[in-house]
Amino acid sequence: MLLHSNILGKGKPFVILHGFLGMSDNWKTLGVQFSEQDYEVHLVDQRNHGQSFHSDAFSYEVLVEDLKVYCDSHKLQNIILLGHSMGGKTAMLFATKYPELVSKLIIADISPRFYPVHHDGILNGLSALNFDVIKSRGEAESVLSSYISDYGTRQFLLKNLYWVEKGKLGLRMNLEVLKEEVAEVGEPLPSQATFKKDTLFLRGDRSEYIGIDDERIIINHFPNAKIATIANAGHWLHAENPKDFFDAVMQFV
Repeated sequence: MLLHSNILGKGKPFVILHGFLGMSDNWKTLGVQFSEQDYEVHLVDQRNHGQSFHSDAFSYEVLVEDLKVYCDSHKLQNIILLGHSMGGKTAMLFATKYPELVSKLIIADISPRFYPVHHDGILNGLSALNFDVIKSRGEAESVLSSYISDYGTRQFLLKNLYWVEKGKLGLRMNLEVLKEEVAEVGEPLPSQATFKKDTLFLRGDRSEYIGIDDERIIINHFPNAKIATIANAGHWLHAENPKDFFDAVMQFV
């Protein structure tokens, strides 16, 4: 099975992986900007997300193999690989397993360490969406607002809504499997995994995903890593401060 993607521009391959419960469309604006700098940008939907295939199997090992099949199918080599959150964990493991395919690695607001499950409210809110009753985006947001107070997070999740058929909404994700396997999202990078090429970790100044203690862990796995902070941004740093995020990435690549 081949992952779904949106390919923009021509030039050096630049692959972008979204986070948990996200999709490639979350990166479309930045993807267009990168493509205008002579990159062939691959906005990829990971399995059980967006328009990619659904499967009961869900772990970083299978996400990495999905990406390997994708790269082989599109004959991609020397890629720039960027991943946010869960996509960052996939990107880290991919780079340590297939370093010959990756020229530069960019990780957005996630560390190689273990994270406890912290998506309960979001998953409960998504599970409460009854599409036999809900007939509009506004009605879906109203239900989600009982579970998720942050407006930005709700808007991010509502991007998954689509018309399954006339009058019938659905979610572009395999919610049942993602709920069942949510603990996989927090799994750490294997202790011996290393990638020695140029790596950039970007964190939001309002995010708690990469702390002071994470810097040592990052350097253990990625000895050539730089860690930079994006101002006025939380965990969704690429959406909250896209200009500074774009500038930091372009300076690095």
